[in-house]
Amino acid sequence: MSYSADPSPPRVLVVDDHTPSRMTAVALLSVDGYQVEQADCGHSALSRVEAHPPDLIVLDVMMPGIDGFEVCRRLKRNDSTRLIPIIFVTALEDREARLKGIEAGGDDFITKPFDALELSARVKSLIHQKRLNEDLDHAEQVLFSIARTVESRDPNTGDHCERLVKSAQAFGEYLQLAPNHVRHLTWAGYLHDIGKVGIPDAILLKTGPLTPEDRAIMERHAVIGEAICQPLRTMRGVIPIIRHHHERWDGSGYPDGLAGDAIPRLAQIFQILDIFDALTHARPYKPAFSVEDSLTILAEEVARGWRDPILVAQFYAFLGRQPNVYPLEASLRTVTQRLKT
Repeated sequence: MSYSADPSPPRVLVVDDHTPSRMTAVALLSVDGYQVEQADCGHSALSRVEAHPPDLIVLDVMMPGIDGFEVCRRLKRNDSTRLIPIIFVTALEDREARLKGIEAGGDDFITKPFDALELSARVKSLIHQKRLNEDLDHAEQVLFSIARTVESRDPNTGDHCERLVKSAQAFGEYLQLAPNHVRHLTWAGYLHDIGKVGIPDAILLKTGPLTPEDRAIMERHAVIGEAICQPLRTMRGVIPIIRHHHERWDGSGYPDGLAGDAIPRLAQIFQILDIFDALTHARPYKPAFSVEDSLTILAEEVARGWRDPILVAQFYAFLGRQPNVYPLEASLRTVTQRLKT
């Protein structure tokens, strides 16, 4: 396989403080037609990736300063570099290094001394996979663009989505959710109302009360949003939030009338943030309520059976408030004890 006829061949960064090993990898990859760059330490590697992200990194494990594991962790945590495949270079029987490489987010391993055919095959396969992942990433960006367009149709919501992204990140971390669950919550900040692209402006922008017929059409946005995001496997964790963020704890919500723990947990968490943001900011049909008044309304929804009292108590604590508002206090008398146990 050769990319020599391609005016822009894939770029590979080889990172190794051992010059002979680094030059061997560079020579083998250059023969295959790749653009090959070099770095002799972790700091240099991170600087080069930031300046000009490569298509793949061949990364030695043991280096002075920042080792290969830490380089990998930093790159995989960064949204702009997380899709770059990383091949760790390890000793043949170094099982511990391989396990640490997997934990750091490495994509593959190769041993010294290099086998030319093995290196070529692994690099080719991972670059191909990166292209597929980039296609998925581009599709995700299209969805986010649609969601921003939907939000811009309604000038009254302001920066509702951006605020939800920030609050979802903060509340998710406060609840000590897994990193992928926090990511699903933040993506839902942009995508939860993407289905409103299918709702007519006459209903979406209506300033007066909705008729029962209007409301039935408006409520379809949750199912429409699910259908829009369904084809992308990367949206699997976000789709339940999109479909179910209007369910209620007592089963009186929509679209499926789910109740209690049947409502996906992330959807329950997200809806608290969505409701609170809507309450604390002005809309055509209501003024902006204070934080305290908004929390009182949330407490009243607990008393009506619409929200999980434990989750609302956690949200109070997240905001540094005590759940002592009367409608919530009655519902939470047993909650504090349950949380302690």
